[in-house]
Amino acid sequence: MKLAVLTAPATFEVVDAPVPTTKPDEVLVKVAACGVCTSELDLWRGIGTEGFPLYPGHEVSGTVVEIGSAVAGFSVGDPVAVWATGRGFAEYVAVKAEYCRAAGDVPLDLALAEPLACSVNAVELADVRLGDDVVVIGAGYMGNLVQQLVAARGARHVVVADTRPDALERATALGASRVVDVRTESLPDVVAGLTGGRGADITFEVTGSQRALDVLGQVTRMSGKVVVVGYHQGEPRQIPLGQWNWMAFQIVNAHFRDVATIMRGMTVGMKLLQSGQLSMEPLVTHRFGLQDVGTAFRTADEKPVGFAKAVVTMDGSRA
Repeated sequence: MKLAVLTAPATFEVVDAPVPTTKPDEVLVKVAACGVCTSELDLWRGIGTEGFPLYPGHEVSGTVVEIGSAVAGFSVGDPVAVWATGRGFAEYVAVKAEYCRAAGDVPLDLALAEPLACSVNAVELADVRLGDDVVVIGAGYMGNLVQQLVAARGARHVVVADTRPDALERATALGASRVVDVRTESLPDVVAGLTGGRGADITFEVTGSQRALDVLGQVTRMSGKVVVVGYHQGEPRQIPLGQWNWMAFQIVNAHFRDVATIMRGMTVGMKLLQSGQLSMEPLVTHRFGLQDVGTAFRTADEKPVGFAKAVVTMDGSRA
């Protein structure tokens, strides 16, 4: 089979490798697609790694082609969404059956259950309630998912902020009640105007940037919640802890490492996708064949106009 290997910073090689063997508690999945995750971009750049080669790829979807002797609940031919622990940019992956969820009729290039689980878990942990005023800072792929999930919980205002006009256009199409281009408008002023000066009940930071952390406290009400969804590795970040302390914010760290929590989020997310209550169609914007995995990562890093999410598809389809 073909397998993409990161051999040096920003350098992929697609090599021949044996098809993985399947352990009793695993299934062998013929990969249809694997998403490029923002959390993998530092690895791709060579930041925080202890050496190469590396084998990224965890947002997998595909079809079950072999079942381990201890597996129940799946059959050969089942379409599945998968959380892999690496080696996802390949023609086949062997994964624990418990890390798979039925994809049903969801197109496999859209059945990205692991990032969806992160968004589901973030919104549930934040406990968005009917009538809440919510701000989402960041209108990329994860921000778009959070926005849709917040709206499904019955928020009154869903204000989405970003620096990219095309991303804000997508947020508008997804139903944001107000979008803010922070290059030309004051987000605190907009939120104050919508909430009678009170501030948002909950603010989600979904950019992983220092600038977003700087503004969180300026748009959130006294005793409101600030929710950190963005990926904050690499250089240390700073927060105005004195202000956050004085404002009695509830600080929600929306990152999850507990396997059971991730799996529950995948279950909920796939139910929403399969029922049509959540749409991934406008979010997967760029597709690449396996031989172009390096271009997929570069595109995710550069974020050209119209970009939200890149996936690598094994059938070679691309956009």
